[in-house]
Amino acid sequence: MGLIINKIRVRQIILLGLDIILFNLAAIISLELIYNFDRSASYIAIFKQWSIVYTIVAVAIFYTFRCYKSLWRYASIEEMLSIVISSITTMIIIYPIFKLKKLDLSANFYIINTLIMIGLNGGLRFSYRLIRTLKTKHLLKKGTKVLVIGAGVAGTLVIKELFNNPQIKKIPVGIIDDDKEKLGRFIHGVEVLGDREKIKEIVEKKNIDEIIIAIPSVDKQEKRKIIQICKETKCKLKILPGVYEIIDGTVNIQSVRDVEIEDLLGRDPIKVNLKEISGYLKDQVVLVTGGGGSIGSELCRQIARFNPKKLLILDIYENNAYDIQQELIRKYQDKLNLKVIIASVRDKRRMEQIFTEYNPDIVFHAAAHKHVPLMEANPTEAIKNNVFGTLNVAELSDKYNVKRFVLISTDKAVNPTNIMGATKRIAEMIIQTLNKHSKTEFVAVRFGNVLGSNGSVIPLFKKQIAEGGPVTITHPDITRYFMTIPEAVQLVIQAGAMAKGGEIFILDMGDPVKIVDLARDLIKLSGLEPNVDIEIKFTGLRPGEKLQEETARKDEAIFTTEYYEIFIEKDSEVETDIKKLYTKIQMLESISNGDELELMDIVIKNIIPNYKKVI
Repeated sequence: MGLIINKIRVRQIILLGLDIILFNLAAIISLELIYNFDRSASYIAIFKQWSIVYTIVAVAIFYTFRCYKSLWRYASIEEMLSIVISSITTMIIIYPIFKLKKLDLSANFYIINTLIMIGLNGGLRFSYRLIRTLKTKHLLKKGTKVLVIGAGVAGTLVIKELFNNPQIKKIPVGIIDDDKEKLGRFIHGVEVLGDREKIKEIVEKKNIDEIIIAIPSVDKQEKRKIIQICKETKCKLKILPGVYEIIDGTVNIQSVRDVEIEDLLGRDPIKVNLKEISGYLKDQVVLVTGGGGSIGSELCRQIARFNPKKLLILDIYENNAYDIQQELIRKYQDKLNLKVIIASVRDKRRMEQIFTEYNPDIVFHAAAHKHVPLMEANPTEAIKNNVFGTLNVAELSDKYNVKRFVLISTDKAVNPTNIMGATKRIAEMIIQTLNKHSKTEFVAVRFGNVLGSNGSVIPLFKKQIAEGGPVTITHPDITRYFMTIPEAVQLVIQAGAMAKGGEIFILDMGDPVKIVDLARDLIKLSGLEPNVDIEIKFTGLRPGEKLQEETARKDEAIFTTEYYEIFIEKDSEVETDIKKLYTKIQMLESISNGDELELMDIVIKNIIPNYKKVI
């Protein structure tokens, strides 16, 4: 840091010294021009006598208008305006001083001196920028050739940042914009070459290596169309994430990120009622089980925004819990009353200690085993965690008068064909049955695969691509519903706000997506060719895996809500007799404790009539 400060001071001293020379040179040239280079005139001697006063005034004025604070490399209209104002102000102050000292110089001297001072001192700064720009362009000839999409504010800022950061070796060689009036125009010397239909042609003609999409204000569907065109070019794709960078003035080259698969979903995220949400979370003690996981940690981030009385993060895995704890401490410091608890939802005695000590008002239950193949291989662990862990937390929520309990569920609970889905369906049945006998409002939120969550398919594909392939997919026709982590969490929080008790909330996630298409898109977004650079390999469906998931059973009624993306399933399978449900669950507990796997499917089917194991 000290070295940087010293460098800046040295540059300021050099600039000051050059300015002093140019101030005096401007005055001498002005006098020479006025007196027609008449050597017999005494004006030079007179000026020498008062040059120190002239110089001090000029330096003081230039310093006052911050002409030594700006960086030469960024010299622009603002810097030139400062030079103009400083030069004019200098002459305005010098004129009465010289008059007072009876220096009878022509009025033309002050006018000409001002113009020459602007030219010399302004030219000094801009010549430095010109030399640096030419040097940068020369250095970038061997760099990555970039095509920028968007000739608006964002695109302009991205191009400027690329030129100002030659060390990253990316040179913008063209701009794409659908506005016909901008065609042929130049931004920082870079030409607008055409609209989106010309992308492929321009990429080939200009040998483009990378495309940066700088249109943060465009809607997701339009952005997706542009990305679809770009990913056919074999160029590496990057994108400016959102319009807030423009508003905050934080656009820089670090703002530009790789295009992610989320950008291809073509669906706007759900909108939440912030006022409604803050109303039920503010000043409440909120418990998040599984708070260190992908969904749980994002829940904690968003809940923290709404000023809870206390936020309790509960997780059995200490590393994840520590990470979200430190993140929230860095962001909120002492403004957030935060407590991290390491505990298992299976341990009812420990959970009761927690409920007794903290008496939570709201519970978000995200603790669960979720990996289908792993749970098929370890079914008793799925049952102990997903069924009896949920039962423990739900019963304690009822006992200690929790206001609302929100269960994180999954589309795999619909007509389940595997142990993980079956255990989550039983968890839904537990909270729906308890809701009929409790003052606590129990609800479940059901959604599909979450992009980017731990163990999801996208991080696996990225890792396989980075390793050179192959990318493995179980079946060419397998499809899944997808949503982003923020979408999932907003739905969960919104469901808590809408809860009246007993509902299963479902998100309209649009059309299911073919996994093989996701794989191809990810390969192309990496600038590679599927089955040329990276092989796609089909491995066969795994035990318990469906070709297509469902968000609701076809025989159940679905109701709309005030939020068009959120629906409520009316469940006719809810067991009204809590004792009968408990009897069935206790049989499951006996079998799981004794590892009697041969009886497990029979007992599960007794609880869930539409359970159909797929092998």
